[in-house]
Amino acid sequence: MGNFKNKLMHFMYGRYGTDQLYFALIATYFVLVVANVFISSSIISTLMFAIFIWLIFRTLSRNVYKRKMENEKFMKIWKPIKGSGALQLRRIKEIKTHRFRKCPHCKKMLRLKRVRGKHTVKCPICNKEFELRILG
Repeated sequence: MGNFKNKLMHFMYGRYGTDQLYFALIATYFVLVVANVFISSSIISTLMFAIFIWLIFRTLSRNVYKRKMENEKFMKIWKPIKGSGALQLRRIKEIKTHRFRKCPHCKKMLRLKRVRGKHTVKCPICNKEFELRILG
């Protein structure tokens, strides 16, 4: 087993390997596999084949700079989506104790205690005060 591991390490030396885009493509591939089980479309099969070839190409590529640039472009798109999803999940988890409201001046999302009534809130970012009503 150790000999195979050494040969694999030697083979992968200087190659790009895996990154966040790789894992996103793997997840997309498996979603398409499940969809193809139910729909059985040649378009989905072709798309799965193309994604699989792209995965292999990116993993074994020796052009590390281009693969890093591809990953950076993907991360610029993925980070806002991931952040928005994390915020929505946090809002659901804390719905009994907190409310989330945007500052009308700087548009920053504020996390406020769930206390009924009208409140004067001071934004920690822009230091402006505004009236806010929490229903409960």
